[in-house]
Amino acid sequence: MINDRNSSDTLKQQANVLASCAYEDQTQWGVKARFRYHSVVEDYFTGFMLHCKGWRSVYLSLRRPQFLGTGVTNLNDLLVQGTRWGSGLVEVGISRFCPLIYGPQQGLPLLQSMAYAELAFFPLLYSLSLWCFATIPQLCLLNGIPLYPEVSSPYFSVFLLTFLSGLFKHLHEVLMDGKTIQTWRNEQRTWMIKSVTAHLYGSLDAIMKKLGLREASFMPTSKIMDGEQLTTYKKGLIDFQASTMLISPFVTLAILNVVSLAGGIIRMTVVGDWRKMLGQVLLSCYILVINYAVIEGMVIRKDKGRIALHVTLLSAVFSVMFLLVGSLILIMF
Repeated sequence: MINDRNSSDTLKQQANVLASCAYEDQTQWGVKARFRYHSVVEDYFTGFMLHCKGWRSVYLSLRRPQFLGTGVTNLNDLLVQGTRWGSGLVEVGISRFCPLIYGPQQGLPLLQSMAYAELAFFPLLYSLSLWCFATIPQLCLLNGIPLYPEVSSPYFSVFLLTFLSGLFKHLHEVLMDGKTIQTWRNEQRTWMIKSVTAHLYGSLDAIMKKLGLREASFMPTSKIMDGEQLTTYKKGLIDFQASTMLISPFVTLAILNVVSLAGGIIRMTVVGDWRKMLGQVLLSCYILVINYAVIEGMVIRKDKGRIALHVTLLSAVFSVMFLLVGSLILIMF
């Protein structure tokens, strides 16, 4: 609290200048740090350009956060926000400011350029890898095609240890941060859902804008706390009141993995080739355990935040079509 009126008036004037759009005029920042390229991921792009211009950053470690903001509390806003960020990152990656090309040209170290490139392309790479991760082993399992070594093979342990090491590394980071196993599970689920929806749509949006098939747009997300949605959020439940386009991909994949798991168990018990198919069965089981909330939203929950029946039916139709087309392709090749 400032009691001196003169000091208070001076502070108010300085705050008005700071809040104005002209604060950077006639300064080194205003002259040298402006860029002609505009991106929806302004924090990423600004940091990249400043490093390219020779600025150096330092890590500031303080006990209390310097900035506080409001995050989204429902799935629809999370995926819309993720789509916008994914589109902005990929858009930078396929522009003339691609970190792998523009960075070294501006004298940025190769490793730092690669780090920026990983951020720029991760929506595209995650969406492609997660869609393959959630479909190809499942289709092969239903058609009796083993992808992994037999359980008795020493190479099976290589696949198993690689998979488990990634999970336990993430779990260790979560626990060291003071969070719980439930937090780890939520982060795994969110990563999967965002990868097959927001990252996919964001990457497609950026590519279409690059090809001139779509105009640039900005999709804001609401930070307003709806009473019922906030209650659902505090209970730890996902509010599935979202666009069908955003919901149907991961619901379709959930149904596909349910069918794959059931078919794999039947194949192992009836045909008896469990040594060949155990890896793929465990993969489908892992996906369903992590995404139990999706199954719960389709079958068990009866509240307003459940997955709508028409979305479940539409996703089931997509799953059948995917199974038929995928099986036909596997038979042909």
